[in-house]
Amino acid sequence: MKQRFQTSLSQYYDLLKRYLLPQRKTLIGLAALLLTSIGLQLVNPQLIRYFIDSAQSGGAMQQLIYAALAFIGFSLLHQLISVIATYVSENVGWQTTNTMRSDLAAHCLSLDMSFHKEHTSGAIIERVDGDVNALANFFSSFIIHLAGNLLLMIGIVALLFRENWLIGLGMTIFVAGALYLIQWIRKFAVPIWTQWRQVNAEMYGFLGEQLEGTEDIRANGAAGFVMGRFFELIRRMLPIRIRAFLGFALMWTTTIVVFALGNALAFGISAYLFAGDAISIGTVYLIFHYTELLSKPIEKIRTQFEDLQKADASIVRIRELFETKPRIVDGRGDPLPEGPLSVAFREVEFGYEDELRNLKRLSFELAPGEVLGLLGRTGSGKSTIARLLMRFYDPQGGAVELGGVDIRRCKLAELRKKVTLVTQNIEIVQGNVRDNLTFYDRSVPDERMEAVLRELGLGGWYDALPEGLDTPLDSGGGSLSAGEAQLLAFARVFLTEPGLVILDEASSRLDPYTEHYIEQAVSRLLQERTCIIIAHRLNTIQRADRILIIEDGERLEEGDRRTLAADPDSRFSRMLATGMEEVLA
Repeated sequence: MKQRFQTSLSQYYDLLKRYLLPQRKTLIGLAALLLTSIGLQLVNPQLIRYFIDSAQSGGAMQQLIYAALAFIGFSLLHQLISVIATYVSENVGWQTTNTMRSDLAAHCLSLDMSFHKEHTSGAIIERVDGDVNALANFFSSFIIHLAGNLLLMIGIVALLFRENWLIGLGMTIFVAGALYLIQWIRKFAVPIWTQWRQVNAEMYGFLGEQLEGTEDIRANGAAGFVMGRFFELIRRMLPIRIRAFLGFALMWTTTIVVFALGNALAFGISAYLFAGDAISIGTVYLIFHYTELLSKPIEKIRTQFEDLQKADASIVRIRELFETKPRIVDGRGDPLPEGPLSVAFREVEFGYEDELRNLKRLSFELAPGEVLGLLGRTGSGKSTIARLLMRFYDPQGGAVELGGVDIRRCKLAELRKKVTLVTQNIEIVQGNVRDNLTFYDRSVPDERMEAVLRELGLGGWYDALPEGLDTPLDSGGGSLSAGEAQLLAFARVFLTEPGLVILDEASSRLDPYTEHYIEQAVSRLLQERTCIIIAHRLNTIQRADRILIIEDGERLEEGDRRTLAADPDSRFSRMLATGMEEVLA
């Protein structure tokens, strides 16, 4: 358990090497600023000591004025350098964390559907954004500022040794004790911060899931149940948050006590040395000033270690996410043939869970250019076939072939260019009409998009758009009717050149009038293309050449549509006679 919560130095080094070192020129400039700031902080007390001792001994007024002006000038310069250093360090932090966010987002997109099925969108967002935010201070200031504060402490202790070995030794013991206590407290707080990040991710996942289903929750009167789960999560979060805060409070209280002891130590040693005429009154002030100055780097180191506590927890979770490997890996690059693709399932075994099988030794073939009507009860495995063809999942046994090529040997990018899936659930992204038609492919000309929209019966809708293809659409498609969203999905297919088109209940959201609009267009779409139509309604499979009926993941019936329709003993014939909905019910 202890090892689980301790982030190794190699993990820090890997992240710093990957994300921070590419900005080495900026880091060198930041280091120079911090070194200059340290030098100014060490010089100013010397000027004050000189001013006090000169004034006490009756020094010339001109020298006192020069010392005062030098002190003011150095103080202003120190403040200016501090502002510049803060700006530069924050800029470094944001550039670094933005790069990490991009890498995490790309990594999550590369993971297969089983990962996204096991993790809610809210939990993933918390990983990509929340955990990375916790690393912002670590990247922007931890390393350089920690080194700078350590150098400042070393410089102060060295100057105190220069004044008198006794005060130097006393302050060395003070600094060593303070740093030891801070590190000792930190090791107890890291596990609690890890738990806090985890339960926070669960909360984000819960909120994201419930907000997406607001309409269903209200319609079914489930608001009370949702609020009950919400309060349950809050009750889990509260004690963890209290323990995390207590860890922070313990570290904060410890530093206050340590600073008080340090001042008392400095006071005692200074009084002893001053009583023995070993130091001047100006040196007494110098010791107190340096002691107070020591509290600043120790306090900053405390806050930086507090940030490190959060960073430890976040780094563990980020590393776990980066180390999550997709089960669907890119093939070696065997090319798929051009034109319509043949489809073959050969003894395919597949289950979303290891102990269950959604497809059981399923085999069937579809020639290039043929249209297959895929029928079966809900849960029989129809949509699973579509997901396997898209390689959202890989079968546990057997093979799926397109054009005679096992799709596991193909590049995923080529496969998903040659195979197009249209479902009843249409995703409308935040962007304009052009972005939703092409998914940001700028090579598709506007004239082609307009022609496709008119071909699908969306000419009137397109003409009414205030900004044409640049008209923004709401995320989720709130500005579109169900039929319009479905037609946009068909338009996406028209703008590509797939060899296989899969229509998974694609017309289920269309009213008969709208469906009639696209019948001819879909017929043209299927010319010289292989197609699989997953349907519940008979009229959607009238254009099918072959029929495949599956039940409980097994082939129940397969054959030519006309032949099966003419056979009174076939399952398909009984569907036609009694109504498919009744037979499949």
